[in-house]
Amino acid sequence: MKNSLILALVAVVALSACGPKDKKTELATLKSQMTELQTQIDLLEKELGSSDTSTAKAAEVQVKKLALEIYKNYIEVQGKVDADENVSLSSEMPGTVTKINVAPGDQVRAGQILAETDNKALVQGVAELQNGLEFATTIFEKQKNLWEQKIGTEVQYLQAKNTKEGLEKKMASLQEQIKMTRVISPINGTVDAVDVKLGQAIAPGVPAIRVINFNNLKVKADIAESYASKIKKGAEVLVRFPDMEDSIVSKVNFASRSIGALNRTFTVEILLDGKKEYHPNMVTKLSINDYQSANPTIVVPVNTIQKDETGQSFVFVANGSKAKKTIVKVGKSYNGKAEILSGLSAGNELIYGGFESLNDGDAIVIK
Repeated sequence: MKNSLILALVAVVALSACGPKDKKTELATLKSQMTELQTQIDLLEKELGSSDTSTAKAAEVQVKKLALEIYKNYIEVQGKVDADENVSLSSEMPGTVTKINVAPGDQVRAGQILAETDNKALVQGVAELQNGLEFATTIFEKQKNLWEQKIGTEVQYLQAKNTKEGLEKKMASLQEQIKMTRVISPINGTVDAVDVKLGQAIAPGVPAIRVINFNNLKVKADIAESYASKIKKGAEVLVRFPDMEDSIVSKVNFASRSIGALNRTFTVEILLDGKKEYHPNMVTKLSINDYQSANPTIVVPVNTIQKDETGQSFVFVANGSKAKKTIVKVGKSYNGKAEILSGLSAGNELIYGGFESLNDGDAIVIK
C-alpha cells in the first residue's frame, strides 16, 4: 500500500512536468496533493502499527495459580454481652439498713445474707411467740397422750391441737417477715455493686446490691428476618470485642424461631468463656457464617472481575505469553473475595496485577 502511494506521488510529479509552465499554480497543486497523500500514509501506518502485535511492548503482570477451596460467606451484625444470672436485689420490706455483709468484688453463694434492715420488733415478736408455742406444744402432747389412753374428751384434744398449729403458723409468718428484711443472694456469683449505706432507709424495688454470675455470660444479637432460614444453631461465628481488642471463634448456641412483630428480627446467642473478663452490656461485632459452598470451589479477588459491553463478567488468565479473556459466573462475595461458579479451574493462572489495561490476546510478561 505504501509503494502504491509513492508511485502515485511520482506520477503526479511526472504529469506536472508535462503540463503548463505556470510554476506557482503547479506548486500549489503539488502541495495539495502531497498533503492528501501524506494523510493517507499516516492513517495506514497507524492501522498497520496497531495490528502488528509482534512489535508491541509486552505488559508486565502478576499472576496467581488458582486452587480449590471452601468458600464461606458471613453477615456482619452488632451484639452485646449479656448475663443470664444478673440480679439487682432489694429488701422486700421497708426499713433502715443495719448490716452490710459484703463489698463489691466479693464472691457469694446462693442463699447468703448480703444485708439486713431493722427487724427488732419482728425478732421480739418471735421470742414472745416462741414461749407461747412451747407451752401450747406441751399441752398438746399431754392431751394427745390422754386421748390415746381414752382419757378426756375429743374436744379437749382438738382444742390443744388447734392452739398449737395456730401458733406454729404465726411463727412461720413472722419468720418469713424476718426473712423479707434481709437481702439474700439467689445465685452464686460476684457482687458487682453495693448501692446502700448503713442507716439508709430502703424500700421494696429500690436496688440495693447487684450480683452477677460471670461464669455464665453470652453474646446476644438481633438478626434480620431475611436470614432466618440461613442462620441455625451451630453456625460458625467470629466475635470481636472492639474495646478489648480481642476476638474469639465460637458457634451459635441458640437461634430463636420467633420473629419480632415490631422490628422483624430474631435473636441469636453465643456462649462466652467465663475465664475472660468480659463485661455485661459490652458492645461486640459478630461475623456469622450464613453460607458455605457444598464442595471446594474457585475463589478470586473481587477487584479482578470486570464486565464487558454485554454485561458478562470476565477475568484475565495467563495463557503462555498472552492474556486470555475468560468469561466467569460469579456467586456470592464477601470481604473482597468472590465465589466463581464456572469458567475457571484449579491450576489456571489468574492475572491479579496489571490487568487493568489488558485486551484479549495482549502479550504479557510475568513479574
